[in-house]
Amino acid sequence: MFSYISPEQRVPVEHPLRVIRRMTDEALRGLSAEFAVLYSPLGRPSIAPEKLLRALLLQVFFTVRSERMLMEQLDYNLLFRWFVGLNMDEPVWDATVFSKNRQRLLEGDIAQAFLGKVLEQAKQQGLLSSEHFTVDGTLLEAWASVKSYQKREHPPQQGSGSRGQILRRDTHECQTDPEAHLYRKGKGEAFKLSYLGHVLMENRNGFPVAARVTTASPSGEWGAAVDLAAAVNGGKRRITLAADKAYDEATTIARLRQLKVTPHFNKYENENRSSHLDGRTTRHAGYQISIQKRKRIEHIFGWLKTIGMMRKVRHRGQALLEWMFTLAVSGYNLVRMGRLTVPAT
Repeated sequence: MFSYISPEQRVPVEHPLRVIRRMTDEALRGLSAEFAVLYSPLGRPSIAPEKLLRALLLQVFFTVRSERMLMEQLDYNLLFRWFVGLNMDEPVWDATVFSKNRQRLLEGDIAQAFLGKVLEQAKQQGLLSSEHFTVDGTLLEAWASVKSYQKREHPPQQGSGSRGQILRRDTHECQTDPEAHLYRKGKGEAFKLSYLGHVLMENRNGFPVAARVTTASPSGEWGAAVDLAAAVNGGKRRITLAADKAYDEATTIARLRQLKVTPHFNKYENENRSSHLDGRTTRHAGYQISIQKRKRIEHIFGWLKTIGMMRKVRHRGQALLEWMFTLAVSGYNLVRMGRLTVPAT
């Protein structure tokens, strides 16, 4: 049997992936120089990086839990073939080859560059705020069992506690993923081997503009907030940064103020200590607006965990996990931008 209908003709004109495909292609065109550095002109032809990134985005959009299942979908799903750019009779890659080529993109830090190109499009359309932001972190459960958290053979003489005390993370290590640590976000919750995923959101339309993954610790949250604020501002202008009460910490607030960042944090007050914020910050109407806007960052984390497969991660090691987390954030931005720029029919 012969068919003269291409995958392009089979995808409906109003399909939401068409808008996302156009924005993805524009972002990928801006990364041509980075791709040229990563791939040698010698040797056997490899997977085109543009196709590889489109396939990884499909994995995020449709919650495909493994590369092997993604290759299976690419084999018979016309929508997937059209989005990636495969012809009807073009063979699908081996799952192992696909994973190895993804590692090459990790070495080039392509996920961060791709996020920047996507944000450039949002900025050109006036969708981003340059003055008001929100930061928060969420627990990313590691792909490891608590049973693999065992004693080290040679524990350190000095601990990593605030006063040098030896903590359990100093005497024990996860055998499956050594960079994962036991952590919990709140009292009453179970300790899990985890990482922390951090997002910096602009407050106008709720776009995540920066992402980072750190080891699971309270200092990791505070340090990530300062680093993300510095990356987006660099102390050049006055901006506001909203966050929940967990960030109401003296050193963090002092470091942010040095970067010309006004902390619009929820006040942490109990019988043991008072908040580190005073009336200089909380008396302004903008403070209440930031507190109200801050809740929108939970929408990002909800999407990343239910759709983007970040509730229990499928990769090991902080570097690879941060790469996949950043790509998932880019996917959220593409979906969000597609909804804001295309009128409903």
